[in-house]
Amino acid sequence: VQLVESGGGLVQTGGSLRLSCEASGFTFDSYAIGWLRQAPGKEREGLACISTGNGVTFYTDSAKGRFAISSDNARNTIYLQMNNLTPEDTAVYYCAALPLLSLSPAQAMGVLAKGFGSWGQGTHVAVSS
Repeated sequence: VQLVESGGGLVQTGGSLRLSCEASGFTFDSYAIGWLRQAPGKEREGLACISTGNGVTFYTDSAKGRFAISSDNARNTIYLQMNNLTPEDTAVYYCAALPLLSLSPAQAMGVLAKGFGSWGQGTHVAVSS
């Protein structure tokens, strides 16, 4: 399993970014893939998760209303659209994958947030005030 994130960078408060997670090495449409982040000095935090087989999504409270996760199965790529960014969104953003089995995306998010599954190397997002 290999996951490669891209799309991070520096953006001003109120701006938007779209992160990409390109996946390889596994059957893409039978996994749950999530986005998580870790800010300096803070615990890892789950944001959103999608079942690539049926497109069902789950968002944590930190992501609801501003972030949107989507999947392009033809490109084996997951996206995270982030809008109205604030300095509190500054963090390293990771995508992580888990075989879906019988888990819902919400359950998979919980498992991924504990550090399980396969992870990418992360992409850094910095939001200036």
